[in-house]
Amino acid sequence: MEARRRSSTKSAQSLKPTKTISVEEDPTKASDGLPLPLYLTNAVFFTLFFYVVSFLLSRWREKIRTSTPISVVTFFEIMVILAFVASFIYLLGFFRIDFVQSLLLRPSNDVWNSEEDDEESEVLFRKEDACKLAGGQALDCSIIPLAILAPIVTIQKVFDEKLVTVTTKEDEEVIKSLVAETTPSYSLESKLGDCKRVAAIRREALQRLTGKSLSGLPLDGFDYDSILGQCCEMPVGYIKIPMGIAAPLLLNGREYSVPNHGGMFDGMTRAPVVRFGTAKRAADLMLYLEDPANFKTLAIVFYSTGDAMGMNMVSKGVQNVLDFLQTDFPDMDVIGISCLVELNMLKNLTGFAMAGALGGFNSHACNIVTAVYIATGQDPAQNVESSHCITMMEADLI
Repeated sequence: MEARRRSSTKSAQSLKPTKTISVEEDPTKASDGLPLPLYLTNAVFFTLFFYVVSFLLSRWREKIRTSTPISVVTFFEIMVILAFVASFIYLLGFFRIDFVQSLLLRPSNDVWNSEEDDEESEVLFRKEDACKLAGGQALDCSIIPLAILAPIVTIQKVFDEKLVTVTTKEDEEVIKSLVAETTPSYSLESKLGDCKRVAAIRREALQRLTGKSLSGLPLDGFDYDSILGQCCEMPVGYIKIPMGIAAPLLLNGREYSVPNHGGMFDGMTRAPVVRFGTAKRAADLMLYLEDPANFKTLAIVFYSTGDAMGMNMVSKGVQNVLDFLQTDFPDMDVIGISCLVELNMLKNLTGFAMAGALGGFNSHACNIVTAVYIATGQDPAQNVESSHCITMMEADLI
């Protein structure tokens, strides 16, 4: 049997002379001469461990009783301590705690650094008899190339990492003026005219100012002229937003599909307003409400609203939260309702009445709203939201 050292990465032209090693037999380890059964090895080390532990404990008790220093040990005690360490390490391996092996049996750098460390090669041992069948026929024992065994997996990139570069000399001068802050960025559209070119110039200037890449932000494929002076100022790219539909919507006997924007927003129409004597107490309440543990407590109080429906549930829940907070903040004054009523009276009602607005105040529309709610299958109890109104007189131009 012979073993050849061959390179796995370099070409045939760059291969150095290889070494041939003659091997008569299979290499065997010294530890394979007299293999011990596993149960016998475990029994020996377990017995040794418990024996040395009991011996050391008895010697420790005896030294305490005779006032002998613990540091004074005999040769036999040193051997017992070494046996304890050896058996303890074996037990760590028995319970599959193998970090000791990684620390003690770690190969040194000399093992890995050979005389020919510049050669990226490996020694392949192969028997010629293993490549033959029982009838003497030879098997194909050629080594399969690694390129066939391990196919290359390519990862598809989400964004193009190629930066948008400006090549013209005029654009480069504009970019330098933007970086030097001699030209305002908002005036480029009016000076250059081409909105897409302006976006590319502004994008490059922003990358130079911040030192950050905008390769993940698309630039091409968007009509920048359509947003000039409307929904976006100083654009440097765009973001794709998903869009859905709200359908079918029946209107005048015809169904419509209305596009729905890919965003959501939060809003509220009712919220309490409280007042404290000092700003410090108001800040204490804010920190109290922002604490997640306190929020869970308030949520429990908020959920227990009793027999409530519609907006009354929100009102009762807010009232319960305010009552709970006043136990910890007795100086808190709830002013939301009174202030809103007072402001509405002075600004909307009294002011319009004194100004001589055309129409009547407090017109009763409850019956009309209730009839519409019943006819359309809505909750007629919500007519309280529209039971009062103001009649406005408008001229009919037709």
